[in-house]
Amino acid sequence: MIRIDKLLANMGYGSRKEVKPLFKKGKVFVNDQIVKDPSIKVDPEKEKVQVDGQEVEYKPYIYVMMNKPKGVICATHDKLHRTVIDLLDEDLQSIYAPFPVGRLDKDTEGLLLLTNDGDFSHALMSPRKHVTKQYWAKIRGRVNEEDQKAFREGVKLDDGYMTKPGELVIVDSNETSEILLTISEGKFHQVKRMFLARDKEVTELKRLKVGALELDSNLKLGDYRELTEQEKQLLVGKR
Repeated sequence: MIRIDKLLANMGYGSRKEVKPLFKKGKVFVNDQIVKDPSIKVDPEKEKVQVDGQEVEYKPYIYVMMNKPKGVICATHDKLHRTVIDLLDEDLQSIYAPFPVGRLDKDTEGLLLLTNDGDFSHALMSPRKHVTKQYWAKIRGRVNEEDQKAFREGVKLDDGYMTKPGELVIVDSNETSEILLTISEGKFHQVKRMFLARDKEVTELKRLKVGALELDSNLKLGDYRELTEQEKQLLVGKR
């Protein structure tokens, strides 16, 4: 149950102060009955709420795909750096208070998911789920079959941690190589540290996929859009 004025504010009809005139003017209805009291509570999933003849579409959660640019950090707020939340529309921020699902480094681009649904986030981030992530990277150094073999077996990082097996595809092997890497975990700076363990350096990094969901190629850096229902199901199935 939720106060009806808070519901209307959350669904973008204005602040709670701004929606009060709607009640005074007799424009708010619940189950086809006029409502004058903005403090009454309703169940928006079971009751029909209308404003000025239009039904209010109740949407408690938001699911966003962003093409994260370099230079912003994956945090909800920061005093020193611009965050991915700062890239979102102010109404979306105030209504839903989304947060990033996992992290991408400040200098890493690509697919980032944001939501206010904790269960959705947990389903993607839990180590038990083994959700894969695919990255494209430029590597300083010639990537070869020995590196592929090492990644398939797991790589020992600088702190002694042995990674889970990863799939390394060589796009171009040269003094500067290009690769695709798919891994199922997300340790701190993991992609960079895996290559450092092979005496190579990641110079550019971009995430292309999370699970079966690919980054929308129409999204420019810094752009975002809501996920479709089909895309959500690709990630976590029907809920």
